[in-house]
Amino acid sequence: MWVSIYHGSTPFTLSVILIDTLLAPFLVPLSLRLFIGSNVQVDSWGMMQDLLLMVAIPAIAAMALNQFSGGKMKQRLSPKLAPFSKIALMVVVCANSSKVSPFIRHMTPLLFAVAGTMLLIAISGYCFGWVAALILKQKRDLIVSMTFSSGMRNISAGAVIAAAYFPSEVMFPVMIGTLFQQILAATFAQLMTKRYGTGEEAT
Repeated sequence: MWVSIYHGSTPFTLSVILIDTLLAPFLVPLSLRLFIGSNVQVDSWGMMQDLLLMVAIPAIAAMALNQFSGGKMKQRLSPKLAPFSKIALMVVVCANSSKVSPFIRHMTPLLFAVAGTMLLIAISGYCFGWVAALILKQKRDLIVSMTFSSGMRNISAGAVIAAAYFPSEVMFPVMIGTLFQQILAATFAQLMTKRYGTGEEAT
């Protein structure tokens, strides 16, 4: 949504989402092993099936439609399907956020620290994406796409994975990210607009 609004590269963004989704079942256990030093038994095949169903197959279908229609399909379907996609996202988030309610009602210093850490991680994601695009000397559309792709989190997929494969405590940092996600996206969108313009002249 944000990449489309600010005239980034939609095909590039969908490709990043697809690759990220396919790697998630392997990177999640590996990152836990590297950063926490513990082996976590995760049903990688089950997680991959869920992610394929939720993210990869829709992303492939979207890329195929965009490619075969020369970008016209997006202009026709996006305005009509946008409300339904937002409603679906809200339903998924609300359905999975019930596990977080005990933590929200009884916030502790540790949970506040976790929330602060999530905010810093979210900010760093946008910064890393923007800096990487500058280092690679990309054009405006790819700078926008790389910034949003690095900073945004797939909350719906993250919520489903956390609810299905991890204890309820894992849901807190996943869901707390929703508090910062859209605000940070809007903030960085404004910064990029001031720096590179709206990009409407390229459309």
